[in-house]
Amino acid sequence: MAQHARFQRANLVVRTMDRALALYRDVLGLTVDYMKDSPPTSYSYPVFQFPREAKLRFCTLSSDEQVRVLALTEVTGIELPEPNLPRSAALVFQVQDMDATVEALSRLAGVEGYPEEQLHTQDGRVGREKGIVDADGHLVVLYSIAAAS
Repeated sequence: MAQHARFQRANLVVRTMDRALALYRDVLGLTVDYMKDSPPTSYSYPVFQFPREAKLRFCTLSSDEQVRVLALTEVTGIELPEPNLPRSAALVFQVQDMDATVEALSRLAGVEGYPEEQLHTQDGRVGREKGIVDADGHLVVLYSIAAAS
């Protein structure tokens, strides 16, 4: 019998924690639970295959609905590779006010956007969706669903 797993969090590797927090905390509204320097014995070294000369700082963020749903691992002291294309993963966030979110994103350095599209959900709802790429090359898809009238 298959066991049921609970998804805990995604973990993004970033070059600059402050720049990543400007998006995920300041624009998208996640809250920082804690931030710490990772010890040289951190499990992140072998699983991400970071060389030991890299310095790591770890941060977890929560949404209103789930604690520690996203983690950021800042890596300094080494050159990180550019992301591969085509992209192999995306974070998807529902936002309440797409216009305000897009306006806030326009003020962030290094964030690139794709044209906005109309969203049609599998259950017949209509909304808006917009893809962005953060300063570290992670794809983020934002969407909003119009309130029922």
